[in-house]
Amino acid sequence: MIGDFRNCITLINFLYGKSLYFPCIFCPQTQQPPLTCIIMSKGTVVLAYSGGLDTSCILVWLKEEGYDVITYLANIGQVEDFDAAKKKAESLGAKKVFIEDLRAEFVEEFIWPSVQASAIYEDRYLLGTSVARPCIARRQIQIARQEGAQYVSHGATGKGNDQIRFELTCYALYPEIIAPWRIPEFYNRFVGRKDLMEYAEKNGIPVPVTPKAPWSMDANLMHISYESGILENPKSHAPAGLYLMTKSPEDAPNSPDVLEIEFKKGVPIKVTHVKEGKSKDTPLDIFSYLNEMGGRHGVGRIDIVENRFIGMKSRGIYETPGGTILYHAHLDIETFTMDREVRRIKQGLGVKFAEMLYNGFWYSPECEFVRHCIDKSQERVEGKVQLSVFKGQVYILGRESPKSLYNEDLVSMDVQGDYDPCDASGFIKINAVRFVSFISYFWYVTARLE
Repeated sequence: MIGDFRNCITLINFLYGKSLYFPCIFCPQTQQPPLTCIIMSKGTVVLAYSGGLDTSCILVWLKEEGYDVITYLANIGQVEDFDAAKKKAESLGAKKVFIEDLRAEFVEEFIWPSVQASAIYEDRYLLGTSVARPCIARRQIQIARQEGAQYVSHGATGKGNDQIRFELTCYALYPEIIAPWRIPEFYNRFVGRKDLMEYAEKNGIPVPVTPKAPWSMDANLMHISYESGILENPKSHAPAGLYLMTKSPEDAPNSPDVLEIEFKKGVPIKVTHVKEGKSKDTPLDIFSYLNEMGGRHGVGRIDIVENRFIGMKSRGIYETPGGTILYHAHLDIETFTMDREVRRIKQGLGVKFAEMLYNGFWYSPECEFVRHCIDKSQERVEGKVQLSVFKGQVYILGRESPKSLYNEDLVSMDVQGDYDPCDASGFIKINAVRFVSFISYFWYVTARLE
């Protein structure tokens, strides 16, 4: 006979650290309810969720590990069936599902500072994925605080940059993180996609019935990136059907579209199609329209090998139509309106900002300081730039500004103006002396070496 242990609570540590509580063990003669067990939650975690294979499996795995899971999906301009993603998360046991439209704040608070900085990583990459991560992660943290969650989690792999970007944001704002792809129990169990597919089938997780493209993609308003899979061989050419955001320049229209972009404090405030007279004047509309125009003409395609923060080189293919147009237009109006020495300093800050953004340091004190300095440098960057987009290229046509530092009379070859040729003579003499001194030193060192 089993004794009456009504006042006893036994804690049993179960597999994977689950806690099973047996409130009591009843004597059959007492006619008490049968033995029950309650799995106590380890806490609540907000999972950055896409609805794809990885994060769907992670959702179920986290529940299996004893967590209550809230899923969070950010709309930052990607093509997505958000209703289907929500239903799938609910069917897999998500406690709550948040789908947040972040497009406007993504443009105003993250893309615009990158435009002001002329941020470009390793001379070519316009940082479309990098700039999206602090925007996504910030809202994830806000939801975690709002819901009283103890943890946040993501599905970024252990070989990529995104794990760094998500986690540095989390450490800055909300330090409790679960990174499954760096937990031995997870990555030893799921060595590859085959293991994930088997787990999905076993746990009733819906997966696409059609084969996925043999590469990895990340899409948002700023760009689409393509990497991994068949692209891992850097010698292989990009397949013809890879690009989704831009037409091939060969198939682009045979006449250019001429646009006028107006800037104030280094930020675009209006874009006008010169021939059609069509204008856009809100941040989201401006950027979306530039994406449309750039995509129509095949602007913004690059194929590069870059240096990841974690210490390896990777091959990436990117298409950034609107961002490429703005990069060229901003560069032009900035040069037109900014003091030479200020711009020289600002250029260095832009390189530093691009590195910090790529490496996930958006919320670091040094990045905040650099952004503040860049913003200060943009006070006079105001005016209009006319350009054409045509067959994959951006061509600057002209510019005007009330803050221009360009003096037409001073630079004219036909008008003397206030210019004193002796000024140039003095400049030439000073630099000639420096040049001769350098040559003399060079020959002295050469002779000593001989």
